[in-house]
Amino acid sequence: MADPLFDTSSDAAAGRLVAEAVPGDNAMALSVGELSGRLKRMVEGEFGYVRLRGEISGYKRVASGHSYLALKDDSAVIDGVMWKGNSASLAFRPEDGVEVIATGRLTTYPGRSKYQIIIERMELAGAGALMALLERNKARFDAEGLFAKSRARRALPFMPRVIGVVTSGTGAVIRDILHRLEDRCPTHVVVWPVKVQGQGAAEEIAAAIRGFDALPRGDAATSDVRGTSAGSRDQASPIPRPDLVIVARGGGSIEDLWAFNEEPVVRAVAACSIPIISAVGHETDTTLCDHAADLRAPTPTAAAEIAVPVLADLRYTLDAMGARTARCANRHVERGRERLTALARLLPSRDRLLGPQRQRMDEAAIRADRALERRVTRGRGALDRVAGAIRPATLDRRLEAARRRLADVGRLVESLNPDRILERGYARVTTRDGATVTTAAAAREAGALTLRFRHKEAVDVNVTGTGPVTGGGMVEEPSPRPQIRRKPAADAPKPDQPTLL
Repeated sequence: MADPLFDTSSDAAAGRLVAEAVPGDNAMALSVGELSGRLKRMVEGEFGYVRLRGEISGYKRVASGHSYLALKDDSAVIDGVMWKGNSASLAFRPEDGVEVIATGRLTTYPGRSKYQIIIERMELAGAGALMALLERNKARFDAEGLFAKSRARRALPFMPRVIGVVTSGTGAVIRDILHRLEDRCPTHVVVWPVKVQGQGAAEEIAAAIRGFDALPRGDAATSDVRGTSAGSRDQASPIPRPDLVIVARGGGSIEDLWAFNEEPVVRAVAACSIPIISAVGHETDTTLCDHAADLRAPTPTAAAEIAVPVLADLRYTLDAMGARTARCANRHVERGRERLTALARLLPSRDRLLGPQRQRMDEAAIRADRALERRVTRGRGALDRVAGAIRPATLDRRLEAARRRLADVGRLVESLNPDRILERGYARVTTRDGATVTTAAAAREAGALTLRFRHKEAVDVNVTGTGPVTGGGMVEEPSPRPQIRRKPAADAPKPDQPTLL
């Protein structure tokens, strides 16, 4: 009997509009969801947890924090999903092209009929993949100009007053740095303790570097606390801003030092305005932090030696320079004394220099004596000649003649006194200011006059008439009787003074 499913007869081959059961066919029609569910259960039950080795492709992290990527090799590709919690715990930053080993559950995604892996843990596929990622990041950071060779290096201070140290607060590194600084040149040290490996180490290191850079600029000498932890924010004295920062860690494998290769640390070191010395690992260990720092030290102890000079050497150098300066000064004084002595020998003696002047002074003194004698002789002769003119009789005659001339002048002055004629009954007319009035026109112009009589008596009058002058005078209208102002006698007693009468 022929199979109906493969029957090529005209009845079986004819198209049907509605599906009908075929005799001998007991397979039920499955829905797409049922088939997807069966496939999902089969895949998850068959494989469960798997470890896949492949190269990351199409990595992206969405706003929710979940990560989506694809793992591929030269023959196949599988999608992968990493939820937010697992993505935050990764020890490295996934990038396209990095070979990794992913551990997770294999499942399907019914929405797209695809199978995928839910990644719970992901590591780099060996040291080779880690070094490849390191070289890739190094080339990227170098292209962005984050490394010190691509930008201007910050000069290290010769003797920093404050040194900031970013390292573990409990390891041997900080003790080695403090002891070395104490031996060479005691310096104020501010320690910012951080994790130096493991999850979250890169973020703490970057935050410590940014924290030192964010400290306000000020006088670092105001703080006298040595070895202060930068995390102790509640101290009374402010935390001083370091003049130099040392980022240090002990030796270890590339996985142990990987935090110093992370992008947050590299960018924080490159952006810091304080000079930074990177002292990560041993001399053979190199991290990206070393390239971004202003100077790389082979070890943390070497970083302390580079940071400060040897105080004893400085004192010896200062003493040597002081002694050299003193010798130079003494040599200069000695040479000046020698030159002065040599010049003194060339100078003539005092007698040779002052001899001609002394001789000229003696000659001038002799001439002065002679001239003085001649002057005295001439003075005596002149005195003898005028001595006859100053006899007492001659002086008396001259004095008498002078008296007569003086008496004549006195009589003349007395005769010319304008008040002399007042004794004969005349009065002198003046203005109130004392100016003498000589004409009637002047009297009318003045208006107010004063008549002065003998014995210094005076009468004030007002000119009121305007008639013509007749009989040698001026006709005036009757006026009130003038008031005679008498000058009080000089010896008149005062009202309060008693009299003898």
